[in-house]
Amino acid sequence: MGFLSHTNYFPITTLLIFSTFYSCSNSSSIHAITSTRFLKNNETITSNNTNLKLGFYTPSNSTNRYLAIWYLSQSYVIWIANRDQPLQDSSGFATIHKDGNLVIMNGQNIIIWSSNVSTNSTNSTAELHDSGNLVLYDVISGQSLWDSFSHPTDAAVPTMRVASNPNTGKKIEYVSRKSDSDPSSGFFSVSLERLDTPEVFFWYNKTRPHWRTGPWNGRFFLGTPRLTTEYLYGWRFDHDSDGTIYVTYSVADPNDFGILSIIPSGTLKLVRILNKVEYVNLEVDQNECDFYGACGAFGSCDNSTIPICSCLKGFEPKNSVEWNMKNWTSGCVRNVALQCENSSNGSVVEQDGFLVYHNMKVPDLLERLNGDQNKCRDYCSKNCSCLAYAYDSYIGCMYWSKDLIDLQQFPYGGVDLYIRTPHSLLITDEKGRGKKALIIAITAGAIGIITLVVCAYILWQKWTSKQTDTRGQPQNLSSGEQKQTTLEELPLFEFEQLATATNDFHLSNMLGKGGFGPVYKGKLENGQEIAVKRLAKASTQGLEEFMNEVVVISKLQHRNLVRLLGCCIEGDEQMLVYEFMQNKSLDAFIFDPLQRKDLDWKKRFNIIEGIARGILYLHRDSRLRIIHRDLKASNILLDDQMNPKISDFGLARIFKGSDDYEVNTKRVVGTYGYMPPEYAMEGLFSEKSDVYSFGVLLLEIVSGRKNTSFYNDDSLSLVGFAWKQWNEEKIASIIDPEINDPSFENSILRCIHIGLLCVQELTKERPAISTVVLMLISEITQLPPPKKVAFVHKESLPCSTSSQKSQSVSNNNVTLSEVEGR
Repeated sequence: MGFLSHTNYFPITTLLIFSTFYSCSNSSSIHAITSTRFLKNNETITSNNTNLKLGFYTPSNSTNRYLAIWYLSQSYVIWIANRDQPLQDSSGFATIHKDGNLVIMNGQNIIIWSSNVSTNSTNSTAELHDSGNLVLYDVISGQSLWDSFSHPTDAAVPTMRVASNPNTGKKIEYVSRKSDSDPSSGFFSVSLERLDTPEVFFWYNKTRPHWRTGPWNGRFFLGTPRLTTEYLYGWRFDHDSDGTIYVTYSVADPNDFGILSIIPSGTLKLVRILNKVEYVNLEVDQNECDFYGACGAFGSCDNSTIPICSCLKGFEPKNSVEWNMKNWTSGCVRNVALQCENSSNGSVVEQDGFLVYHNMKVPDLLERLNGDQNKCRDYCSKNCSCLAYAYDSYIGCMYWSKDLIDLQQFPYGGVDLYIRTPHSLLITDEKGRGKKALIIAITAGAIGIITLVVCAYILWQKWTSKQTDTRGQPQNLSSGEQKQTTLEELPLFEFEQLATATNDFHLSNMLGKGGFGPVYKGKLENGQEIAVKRLAKASTQGLEEFMNEVVVISKLQHRNLVRLLGCCIEGDEQMLVYEFMQNKSLDAFIFDPLQRKDLDWKKRFNIIEGIARGILYLHRDSRLRIIHRDLKASNILLDDQMNPKISDFGLARIFKGSDDYEVNTKRVVGTYGYMPPEYAMEGLFSEKSDVYSFGVLLLEIVSGRKNTSFYNDDSLSLVGFAWKQWNEEKIASIIDPEINDPSFENSILRCIHIGLLCVQELTKERPAISTVVLMLISEITQLPPPKKVAFVHKESLPCSTSSQKSQSVSNNNVTLSEVEGR
């Protein structure tokens, strides 16, 4: 939301020029509001760049009139003056009052709204800036008297602020609309709070916390891991000399405009417009755990569990009746007392310990302490009032001495939170922990978890026995780590349940087939559509890939990754159950001469950006560091909104090294055309392997052509042909005619440039995926020239590697790779 200060002085000469122009103009469009120049119905003020206008508008399904600022059209209203004092007809007008204020008057010349500033100015004017800020100036001094950015409504644009001054108590807040047709002040507001460690709060009726972002650590909000990539590029916290603290964002590309608004339901919506074309329109997805204090004091919320609320260890529900009725707001109380107490000489007797909870949203009302993590732990250990602590390298030591409220367990992100726990409840060795966990599971009746453990163990035995194969595929996890990873709380489906859902795996429900076996469409009894990946009994590779996929994807959760719903392990059957993707896979669109007509540039750019963000999550933001190793068009699934989701983690590896390569010389797996040279030729892979595959994908999406099936007289691959055209300054020739629109040309050419940077021959020259994302959203404006790319000419497959070409375009909805050089 946020937001550089506006210009404080306005050149008097400019006003004189404007005033001369006004006196000569008979146009219905005016350029400033003065005491002699009114703004009437159907008239507008236009910014110098003509992108923004100030005028009267009527929302849909309403008859009221409002003075508003909009970007390009009234579909993008960013500010409303009289939101709570609407005009009832078209007879109202805006003008400068004799007291120097900007006012709105109705047909009876009664003031219904005013900028309401104390000023001695009798000669002022209001001008609309290119930023969207409406500024009221004193004509004589040029001083700013009032501006709309300091009095926002429900929307923020670049250079606006969410601000708070701890000395004066003055705040810049945002308030939602009541509804889409009623822009009056609604129920939800946004403000900056907890200024020692600032975080953004969303309030209901300005008194009750609705949800909060958690403290800002210089890169992202600790309590909202979903905001790490989709929303926060260009954001920063800063302060003014008067002590005002504010959060702001800006965009690097002057042709890019962002609108971040709080919608009537109390969540955020982001719209991005590039070159006057909307290319992003999304809302922050919320779940029950996001709501403030959903589980009360000392209760932890986890949206992936049933029920979502649980008490911390050593606590029990304060009101068990309410708790059982799923009313968790009363929270939890200790059922085992702490032993921490002061001895006679004043020293602390340390009898309690701290139990760590991973990937947690930090509680509200934190306190800070200077020092490193060791000092943080020592302080809390010796201070009986310290109930919990956490450490972040940017914020430093955080601790809590009051009730722990608004706790949430994330699938990724967050912090390690250390909770003070009685010594009797601390289990210090793995054997004791496992024994106690089994007792708890049995007494709670969690038979499903025990079944999963048994089934996973059987599958583990099969999978590990396969590792004696002479191929010698190196593993990234020890046996113990791999086994532990499979024991996730992954829902189990019965074979009969999946057979019914797929009509006994009828051929008409088959979506596709890969080296692992077929994929079927199904529908559960509750109506949910699913995709079932069934391991073929004759498969020579599928068992390993199946196990690897369970290991990897059960740990992952991101909007651009396909979601694993559960598995089935009965007898010789092993199946994975995924969310169903309505629009199949990307290759079914991008390589089909008819289907690709449905993919305009806006949709293609959304797919490119979504794939990049999914890879960024795998490489940097997930709890595991994943190298996918098989990124290609058929492994990118599309939901009903054409949003991309990366699938097929059968070949993925949990990577524990640095950016150095991991050697895998005896078995190169993947798909030729998408493999970088160091992997195809030498068996070396790293994060840059996925970057290369992404570059190939990007070029395919832009051109609508397959990398491996592109031919010309020089037998060039698509990558080679793009490189040749780049050097001959004919790169626009590779653009798919279906998207070759001059209004998008700069954006398309920029993407081609990024694609060529990703497929450079030398690994060290390729950008990291985090840099790629910044390039795509134009946070990095100056792109380096690409150097020599890999595989300029089409490569023949090594004679030792088999290749099975696909006979038709893939249309499976979970998709395993076409087996090419696996």
